[in-house]
Amino acid sequence: MADPPGEGGGASPIGSTKDGPSQPEAATAEAFRAGNARPRLEASFEGVLSLSRVVVVVPVIVLLLSAISSFAYGTDVFFRSVKRVVDDPQLTSHNLGFLLLLTDLFLVGATLMIAAFGLYDLFITRIDAGRRSLRLPAWLEMHDLNDLKARVISMIILVAAVTFVDVVVESKSGLNTLYLGAAVALVIAALTAFLRFGR
Repeated sequence: MADPPGEGGGASPIGSTKDGPSQPEAATAEAFRAGNARPRLEASFEGVLSLSRVVVVVPVIVLLLSAISSFAYGTDVFFRSVKRVVDDPQLTSHNLGFLLLLTDLFLVGATLMIAAFGLYDLFITRIDAGRRSLRLPAWLEMHDLNDLKARVISMIILVAAVTFVDVVVESKSGLNTLYLGAAVALVIAALTAFLRFGR
């Protein structure tokens, strides 16, 4: 009587797991492991890339130190110039230029601080920490790079205007002042157009 199928000492059927997985199954398992390794590698790289945002802290610190230096320099110029203004209290062009120089220095410092706040707000985290006392004013909150660009360009235009007025007060040559005024007006117009249409 013939042995029933699957019994006896015959060869194992194809696909049997008696001697381990078949070649197609092994290839499938290897492809599955390779497919899982790639997302893990991508996730690790993306994690490192995300953490690299912390590097922005370096320019933020440098900008803040530069702003403090500008404020300190303006204060030093003020105290060193007070005696001269007191000795000669008349409203001369030199005294008026001194006041405009102070305004310029403090505006430059404010511009540097705005840039520092914007970079930190955009790349690191919001400056509020859940506490109302730490929140920035509404006009200083940055939601994207266009907000930072708008505020910095606005301050640059203001600094350029004040600097031009300072030069006008101290200038002795009308023609040179006219050329400088035309150049400053051209730069301000270009910055305004970029601010308006560069979004």
